[in-house]
Amino acid sequence: MSDQKRLFLVDAYALIFRGYYAFIKNPRINSKGEDTSAIMGFMNSLLDVIKRERPDHLAVCFDKGGSVDRVEMFEAYKANRDETPEGIKTAVPYICEILKAMHIPIMVKEGYEADDVIGTLSRQAEKEGYQTFMVTPDKDFAQLVTENIFMYRPVFGGGYETWGIPEVQKKFEVTDPMQVIDFLGMMGDSSDNIPGLPGVGEKTAKKFIAQFGSMEGLLANTDQLKGKMKEKVEANAELGLLSKQLATIMLDVPVTFNAKDFELDHPDVEKVKEIFQELEFRRLTDNFLKTFSSETEPAQTSPEKASEKTETKETPKEIKSAGAGQFSLFGAEDNSAEAPTSNTRKTSATSSHFYQSVASGMATKLFIKNLMNQTSVCFDTETTGLNPLTAELVGIAFSWEVGKGFYMPFPENKDEAQELIEQLRPFFESESIEKVGQNLKYDIKVLAKYNVSVKGKLFDTMLAHYLINPDMRHNMDVLAETYLNYTPISITELIGKKGKNQLSMREVPLEKQTEYAVEDADITLQLKEHFEKELGEANTQKLFDEIEIPLLRVLAAMELEGINLDKGFLNALSEQLNKDIKDLETKIYTEAGEEFNIASPKQLGVILFEKLKLVDKPKKTKTGQYATGEDILSYLAKDHDIIKNILEYRGLSKLKSTYVDALPLQVEELTGRVHTDYMQTVAATGRLSSNNPNLQNIPIRTERGRQVRKAFIPRDENYTLLAADYSQIELRIIAALSKEENMIEAFKNGEDIHASTASKVFNVPLGEVTREQRSNAKTVNFGIIYGVSAFGLSNQTDLSRSESKALIDTYYATYPKLRSFVHEQIDFARDNGYVQTVLGRRRYLKDINSRNAVVRGAAERNAVNAPIQGSAADIIKIAMINIHNKLEAGNYKTKMLLQVHDELVFDVYKPELEAMKTLIKTEMEQAFVMDVPLDVEMDIGDNWLEAH
Repeated sequence: MSDQKRLFLVDAYALIFRGYYAFIKNPRINSKGEDTSAIMGFMNSLLDVIKRERPDHLAVCFDKGGSVDRVEMFEAYKANRDETPEGIKTAVPYICEILKAMHIPIMVKEGYEADDVIGTLSRQAEKEGYQTFMVTPDKDFAQLVTENIFMYRPVFGGGYETWGIPEVQKKFEVTDPMQVIDFLGMMGDSSDNIPGLPGVGEKTAKKFIAQFGSMEGLLANTDQLKGKMKEKVEANAELGLLSKQLATIMLDVPVTFNAKDFELDHPDVEKVKEIFQELEFRRLTDNFLKTFSSETEPAQTSPEKASEKTETKETPKEIKSAGAGQFSLFGAEDNSAEAPTSNTRKTSATSSHFYQSVASGMATKLFIKNLMNQTSVCFDTETTGLNPLTAELVGIAFSWEVGKGFYMPFPENKDEAQELIEQLRPFFESESIEKVGQNLKYDIKVLAKYNVSVKGKLFDTMLAHYLINPDMRHNMDVLAETYLNYTPISITELIGKKGKNQLSMREVPLEKQTEYAVEDADITLQLKEHFEKELGEANTQKLFDEIEIPLLRVLAAMELEGINLDKGFLNALSEQLNKDIKDLETKIYTEAGEEFNIASPKQLGVILFEKLKLVDKPKKTKTGQYATGEDILSYLAKDHDIIKNILEYRGLSKLKSTYVDALPLQVEELTGRVHTDYMQTVAATGRLSSNNPNLQNIPIRTERGRQVRKAFIPRDENYTLLAADYSQIELRIIAALSKEENMIEAFKNGEDIHASTASKVFNVPLGEVTREQRSNAKTVNFGIIYGVSAFGLSNQTDLSRSESKALIDTYYATYPKLRSFVHEQIDFARDNGYVQTVLGRRRYLKDINSRNAVVRGAAERNAVNAPIQGSAADIIKIAMINIHNKLEAGNYKTKMLLQVHDELVFDVYKPELEAMKTLIKTEMEQAFVMDVPLDVEMDIGDNWLEAH
């Protein structure tokens, strides 16, 4: 199979619409006022498919004039479709022009739909020995799937999935993909205005397919139906047959698969670049050139890894811009922040401005006197490096009037630098002067090194924009281009690209330092004026003032404090893991009968499925090698010792490399402690993320993984670690928001909520609930938040799909207000385009009204879980702020060190222990008052594992 040629057929309009709506909240508009969102979205998808798959043959298929035959059969076919957005109409000619320049064939036939063109070509290619991949999210194509024809579907949030026969069988509960036609005919399709059989939905259609096999089988056996359903089906038999015909993809369109014409050829690079230049695509041009360079390999990065890359910091300027990546259609490299180049875009060279460096002596004194007369000042530090714990000040820029600003250079001598900062201390520690900045947490940490506190009101433009538009990127360059039509000076213009020849900021001439640094302060000041108004319009001003800004100071203090790490323990653990990994290697080699690279999926696949023949028909990846992912191996582990050992080998190897060996290298030399960086602007739900190192991902599910927490220890023998954890906070929030009395009562009575749920759902006394019943109830309790289906529940438990469905139905019958809450949240999102937390934090859901059921379903799940997750995040933030303030006000030696999801970790001074237990528990449980009481569990220990 791996030697077969592969043909990729792209459903043009499906991906054009998808691309257009991916940018709906932040459309790509160029300097001519043209909406280029659909072109960019489509091209990102197409290039990603090419990069990932390197297809031998490729074509893009379009509709033209709709389906004449279907409209003749049924005049109302697709008559309900909205007018095509203008941004898509104008995009199509450009896309066709680009495809021609790329030498990619466009397949279109007047009077036929792209579905029919793709169906016909896929069947022709199959006869010639090709594997065909239909690139589309449209479920209708499932009817075409065979052993050699697959659906290649973009999935929400990035990445893709391939549907072969097993996937179609599982998704539609059919035995043959052709039955998808009967399924669609029975239930109809609102997006295409196919009527279907009245009263037959997805559930009933699947039932009929299982019972009768086809539409014709159903209509021939209506005597087996009862009541109104029997009447409806019999009365609408012709409508059912018509619907099936409308849903059937045609396989006889007059088009021809000519293998030579479909070969993926080298594009006319200059022509494509010319079109991209006209459209003002910069990063897309780079992406295109990389895709077709001879060095490029298929992309292997997972969407998760791709998102991690957006969090890494590049330069002193970019350290203030780490933000959430945009929505990616296929999880490709991030082109979403493509900002249109424009001849009319302003720069420092074309804008009137007055930026001045401040000389020492009298000029400095006069400047500071003027500075102290201001009520609001934007400042920006320039430093020698990225790490605020080790970076030294090179200069500070100030601006309080648009287009004007000052730069104060700092001497390299530490004593002289301290003398200069002492002159600025009255400004930074003034309570009456508002301080404005972009990622102020970084500046606060740098100044803390000089023993200077930043007091007074704060305004952080990065945080403000995060609340206004959480899904967009928040880096200053993007914000300047988006809101001010201004392109700032690039840091690489000053210090060059990364590498041995990159300069330090100290080596940059003062004139250039001044221009660069003051521009940052000036731009940030202008952004502040924009965002102040928008915070009010988005109704998030209170959240900004009372949560995110105060939290900024709390996080800065926690990050500066760091946590003590027992490097000796980790070194010993590393040696033990190394021994265990070697032992497992020996076992695996013995079981395999030879030595091989266990970490190589290719070699492993050959051993397991060719030599040992553990499976009759092993699954293969798209590249033709055997699939050896954890999902595949976990299924086989119970029957094969070699696979158990391989999974354990993988787990221990990852634990060793990711945590045990990596953490000691991240201990800060100056402090001897680990200092994570908490990021407020990454997760759209409001949750914090931890970086460098990520302490929120320290393993907890396995015994060996938990050992890593033993390495986190108190400051010294006078301290102990205390961990305080919210108990089932998300379930308490959903109970309170849904006003579900049965659940509220269980929490108020202090019952085990999972046992209580099991008691009600399985109708047994609380004391007789079995461990299995409690486990299944727990899965449903948490699954409801994430929209668990019967299929999903059966995968997570030992229940069959029908048992899972019965359990979910009983669950909702037991907690009826929970079901109402779910529907209300989705309805609210449909009407308003967002949902919100208990404190008004908004999560915008641009796909909530999407015509694509998969995309819409994901948005609906977010409509339910985002307010729950976000409310939990808001509540712990309130607790952190209040605890931090109490610790400072009481001048306690105890410090708050870590926040890990619903848990806070403290370094408690032993004489303060009893006072701390009361203070922490009280502040966490009273952070937010709901109908359901919050409950906090606490423990102490000589390491984090003992305290957890």
